[in-house]
Amino acid sequence: MNIQRWIARREPNWQRLDALLRQIEKKGLKSLRAAEIRELASLYRSVAADLARARTQQIGNTLIQSLQSLTTRAYTQIYQGSRRQEWQAIREFYLWGLPSVVQKTFVYIAAATALFLLGALVAWWYSWQNPSFMSLIVPESLITKVRDEHKLWMGSIVGVEPLASSSIMINNLSVCFGAIAGGMTAGAYSAYLMVFNGLLIGAVGTLVGQNNLAYPFWAFVFGHGSLELPAIFFAGGAGFLLARAILFPGKYRRGDALKLYGSQAVQLVFGIVPMLIVAGAIEGFFSPNPNIPDPIKYLAGIGLFILLVLYCSRKQTLNNLGNNGLVNLKDTLE
Repeated sequence: MNIQRWIARREPNWQRLDALLRQIEKKGLKSLRAAEIRELASLYRSVAADLARARTQQIGNTLIQSLQSLTTRAYTQIYQGSRRQEWQAIREFYLWGLPSVVQKTFVYIAAATALFLLGALVAWWYSWQNPSFMSLIVPESLITKVRDEHKLWMGSIVGVEPLASSSIMINNLSVCFGAIAGGMTAGAYSAYLMVFNGLLIGAVGTLVGQNNLAYPFWAFVFGHGSLELPAIFFAGGAGFLLARAILFPGKYRRGDALKLYGSQAVQLVFGIVPMLIVAGAIEGFFSPNPNIPDPIKYLAGIGLFILLVLYCSRKQTLNNLGNNGLVNLKDTLE
């Protein structure tokens, strides 16, 4: 290989890549046009190949070090820039994307909420009319503790908060993922979970009400329930989205409907998981804490629920996800 001729032929590419990198390092990736970003990716591949050839042909160390520096700078800008875009996409999703999905799927979430409330109302009515009905839903040990000892059961969490919080999160996640997966049963299992959990909360609420323990019980529930219950409703809504795709694909083929509604269900999952993590931490550390007055727990729960409603009501007025037509460089390279 004629080294001088090869260098003369390849050097314009190196200089061009260096110029693009200097521009990025000075003004940022957004200063490049889409065509320049594609050119950057192409030049990076080309110079990386030149570096490999220079090493193979044992061309001078100075040139090898120069090419090594150039490829390192390009790699850093390309992949760090891509990671920045990924983090920006995550930020934009939680700022605007998730509220938008909640608004688009509100009918399904409302259906899940209605089934839960129906179950709670049925349990409340029958538990007051027929005390034996309560034992069909609530564990006997819990009934005995409340009715005979006039005590709530949440005190068992105190002293083992980290373990309790982890267990609560895992249990809540399993319920929610069960409700989502229940969509594959045409929504039957999702509906069952909504109604059953409603029956449970209605029966327990009646039990504590009959034994004059409603005030401390709901003080315990309000703090974490303001996030935990909406997360369960979101999960039920996600399950009903999948059921809609299976039962009523409409103008879409069933496979395409599953992709469309499944995508919305997955986006709801991205909202459900952090909600349950926060709710589990509150239920493990805040709700059962005897040193926190009950009015504070009520206020915290109401405040969290209001913030959640305001968050889910947000309207996006400007789409920042595609600023300056930026291209994901990782996709360009692959």
